[in-house]
Amino acid sequence: MSDIIPSYKFSEFMKLKAHQIKRMKSVEITSDGEYLFTVIVPQTDYIKMQTEFAAQLSNSVRGESLEDILSKE
Repeated sequence: MSDIIPSYKFSEFMKLKAHQIKRMKSVEITSDGEYLFTVIVPQTDYIKMQTEFAAQLSNSVRGESLEDILSKE
């Protein structure tokens, strides 16, 4: 985990409303001490574009859609 990006527990993060999340800095989310994901809250269009580019790269490598995951349970 990063020393620069703050870390919060998933249970605490889930208590937030959308307007509260938009006010946050980017954060790492953990559960039971395990890293889950990073939330990037873009403050500029440039950061938003760079985040979308990185997400496209990540999605091209692996991962399942929400529909795929829910259909298997």
